[in-house]
Order: sequence, then structure tokens, then C-alpha cells
Amino acid sequence: MPILLGPRNMATTLVKSLKLGMRAQPGAAAVCYHQQRRYLRQDHDHLKKTPLYDFHISHGGKMVPFSGWAMPVQYKEGLVTEHLHCRSEAVIFDVSHMLQSRIDGKDRIKLAELLTVADVQNMKENTGTLSLILNGGGGIIDDVIVTKTDLDYIYVVSNAGCAMKVQSHVEMAIDNAKARGIAATFKPMPNMALLALQGPAMSKVLQPGVKTDLTQLTFMKTGVMEVYGIPECRVTRCGYTGEDGVEISVPADRAVELADRLMNAPEAKVKLAGLGARDSLRLEAGLCLYGNDIDDDTDPVEAVLGWTIGKERRINMDFPAAKTILNLMKTHPAKKRVGILSKGPPSRAQTNIYNEQGDKVGQVTSGCPSPSLKGNIAMGYVGIADTKPGTRLLLEVRGKRIPGTVAKLPFVPHNYYTPKKSKK
Repeated sequence: MPILLGPRNMATTLVKSLKLGMRAQPGAAAVCYHQQRRYLRQDHDHLKKTPLYDFHISHGGKMVPFSGWAMPVQYKEGLVTEHLHCRSEAVIFDVSHMLQSRIDGKDRIKLAELLTVADVQNMKENTGTLSLILNGGGGIIDDVIVTKTDLDYIYVVSNAGCAMKVQSHVEMAIDNAKARGIAATFKPMPNMALLALQGPAMSKVLQPGVKTDLTQLTFMKTGVMEVYGIPECRVTRCGYTGEDGVEISVPADRAVELADRLMNAPEAKVKLAGLGARDSLRLEAGLCLYGNDIDDDTDPVEAVLGWTIGKERRINMDFPAAKTILNLMKTHPAKKRVGILSKGPPSRAQTNIYNEQGDKVGQVTSGCPSPSLKGNIAMGYVGIADTKPGTRLLLEVRGKRIPGTVAKLPFVPHNYYTPKKSKK
């Protein structure tokens, strides 16, 4: 069986399978994947493969082990080119490794609220939100997208690396719910693939292939529609890059057909992008990577994710560890997630952070050179006294302490497609 190590247990050097032509762009490619630390030489025959595996190989994808899957980390043009093309045009990410599932039954909303901090009851139909599954101590089991559909089920997308523990947690929650008379089921959707089309040219590429007016499909809205002749696709306006984009849940046996059609769209130049670019894009957008920036020991308040807890859920105190979490919101946590800018050698996960007096105040959880900003960016946790933007810090990189500065997140402004406010 392949060996899969957690993000904090991996060695600090990249293996040969991640050379990826990095000589042309060593910093961005190498450092971004130091922080994920999920790679060892593995026999790909033992790894799960998405429906697009052969498609990736045929298009020059460099396949690496990631959370038990063989996934493309980059293609021939490299991480930086893919990253910048997402910011300027459009790229396709294969995110079929993520766990797509549905909650069915008359008490599906109750079960969804037992599992997450989302106020599903008061969500509008065909609307989604980022939410959290918490353990009894307030730690984050996983960050998920929860969507309330108009088709009598709740659609949930969770991280590939958390799939087993999420399913185990859900099974226990369902058993407890049954004892309370709550009737609902949780079903993975293995016959569906998931493609993310991200970038400012997304609408230009997708609109000719759907009947739905995409100007009406705003950020975090969703709908089931035919996409370029492929029926029963769920299109959700979201993504994890900070750019406008969609995630398309498509029947697995037609995923290659859809990817090929999007890549060859005449409306804009669309490129394939791998895990490397997805990671640098999400870091520029100030978004968390599970296993690095958040985990079972991280609470929503210190992670600056308290906003995911619905207003009614706070009032009712009916989510896991509600008393603990709400108390932290009032008293403030001992540490908090912040953004950090620096020059010189880039920092990466587990880099120690010091204040100007030389006292250790925290640790970096994600870091890499920013292709958009042409400087180094990082996220990490520091003591509450050192969280103000502009605070000067020192990052211990390769035995030397490099100057850094606390910065507001996101590093690069989000370009989500949101409704324009009407002028009064």
C-alpha cells in the first residue's frame, strides 16, 4: 500500500517526482509544495485515479500522489504560467478527488445542521456556503461547501484528505440522530466528477454551452443544467482561487468530453492547471488549506473563520462546542491567523516566527513566492499582540531571521461575481 503522511510529518525536501521542470521556476513550484508535504515516491497503481487521469497524461500532466490520489501537480508550461493565466484568462482544474455527497430525507436540514455550523434552515434554495464540521472540542474536522438545492437534498463537497474521517464522523452523527428520531441519509456520489473552470474569462467560455443566463448565477449560487450537450450537470459559481469561476459536477463518464470542450473553446484561451497553481492561487486569496492552516486542533475563531457560523446558530447555541466557541469570540483567542509579506528566501510551513525582541510568537502554516505580487507571501498563527497589519516580524528561514510584515488578507483582491448594488 502507498504511504500517505500528514502535512506536518513529511520531510522538508521534494522528491524526484516533483522536479516538474522547476529549474525554470524553482521558488514558486518548490516552496508551495514544501508546505503541502503529502508526497512520497509511490506506486501509482495503488493510488485512486480520477476519470481524467489519462487525459492529464496525454496533455503532459506531471502526476504525483496527493491524499491517496494520482493528481497533476502541473503541466508543461509550469506552475507560474498556469497561475497567471488563471488571473488573466481561464484555467481548468480537475478536483474530482474531492468527496461529493448528498444528504437526503425529510430531516436533511436537521442532519446538515448537526454536522456543520451553517444556518441551512435559513439559506435560500440553490445557494451554497463555506462551512465547517467541528469536533466536540471546537476543532475543525473539515471545511466543506454546503449547498441547499431545490431538489430535496443537500449537496456537500469536502476535502479528499478528510474523506474517510468525514464519512466516519457522519455515520456516528446519523446513528445519534436516529436515536432522536431524525430521518436522513448521507450518500457519496462516486459517479460524478468535478471540474473547476476558474478565471475572468469563465463566463465567456461557459455561456455558449448553457441555456441559463450566467449573469443571474451569482457567487455561491447553483443549478442543474445541460452543459455543452451533457445533461444533469450541477454548476456552482465558486472556486478556491479568488477569481470568478464555477465548479461543474459532471457524470464521470463524460468528464473528459467536457474538459476537452472547455479547453478548445474559441471564446478564450483555456489552459489546464494543476495542484501547484491551485495552491499558490488560494494562498494569494488568503484561503485556508486543510492540514496546513486548519486542522482538528484549530478552532474557527483563531482561524478567522467565525463568520461561517450562522447567526441563528449562534443565538440557539446548537452547533458542536458552541459554548467554547462563543466564549472565544467574546474574550479573543490566544493566537490568530494572519498574512505575512517578506523578501529574500521564502518561508514555508513550520517556519518559526519571532517578534523584533527575539521572542517566538508563532509559526508559518503556508508560504510561497507570489507569482502575482512577485514577492513572498505566507499565512501563519501569531500571538494576539502581534496580529495588527504592519507589525514587524522575523521569520527563521534556513537558520537566518528574515524580516516580515503582517499584512491584511487576502493578498490579492477577490474577484467573485456578486450582485451589483442598485443606486438609490
